[in-house]
Amino acid sequence: MQPPTLDLVNRAIGAELASAVYSYDERDVALYALGIGAPADPLDQDELKFVYEMSSRGFQVLPTFAVVFAYEFNRTVHSGEIAGIKYNPMMCVHGEQFLRVFMPIPPAATVNSKITIADIFDKGSGLLMVIDITSSLDSGDKLAIARHSLFFRGLGGFGGERGASAKPAPPERAPDIAHEERTQDTQALLYRLAGDDNPLHADPPMASIGHYEKPILHGLCTMGFAARAILKRYGDNDQSRFDSISVRFSKHVFPGDTLVTEMWRDKGSKIHFQTRVKERDVIVLSHGVLQLRD
Repeated sequence: MQPPTLDLVNRAIGAELASAVYSYDERDVALYALGIGAPADPLDQDELKFVYEMSSRGFQVLPTFAVVFAYEFNRTVHSGEIAGIKYNPMMCVHGEQFLRVFMPIPPAATVNSKITIADIFDKGSGLLMVIDITSSLDSGDKLAIARHSLFFRGLGGFGGERGASAKPAPPERAPDIAHEERTQDTQALLYRLAGDDNPLHADPPMASIGHYEKPILHGLCTMGFAARAILKRYGDNDQSRFDSISVRFSKHVFPGDTLVTEMWRDKGSKIHFQTRVKERDVIVLSHGVLQLRD
């Protein structure tokens, strides 16, 4: 696949790609929570409330559920063409993610999302496309904003701007907390039921096209594990404490890997974090920051 022309890239920047409408209920909320490993302890009422709609603690929605609102856009990503830019879908990986939630997510609602190409950068080895998604309730209240950075391997060298590379780093000291949790061998198959049905995460032959020895876990699933760990350790498992999260997907995760999320508290409500795979001792989420509300 050849890189796009600079003229095509410049025309694509700012393009409104689509509007997505997503209606969900308690079942979808619980299925997503199960997909990102909740509850680690099914007897813990503070964790059970994320998957059990009749919880005595009150049913709550894990804040990172907001990333599924525009999963309809994944079909566009899987098509191999966005705004005239053509690519092999198996060579597309999720590079970075930002998510901010403005209010506690209701357990059932209809959400309307606007999807736009915010920017495109030439990283040499590939093309980085930044997608902005603004999601609102039917009432018009803004619920969340998300920024997805998609990296298309092999499409670099078209002559565009490289973009900034500096990201917040954790403090140079031992982590304040290290939270360990093993993913299931079927974790990707469960998580994809939330709407991210990319074959890369389920089909071994398709994964091999992307140069992986077997299907890999969704980056957003790994992020969900990390966010759960931080909300548990620093946010009292209270969804209303979550403000925003940003992270870079540095390496792939295989279903069945053990995730160790290392956390550093900074200035009270800001948590720096990174996540490593215990078995291979590689950092898979880097430059992470989760902002809590006081």
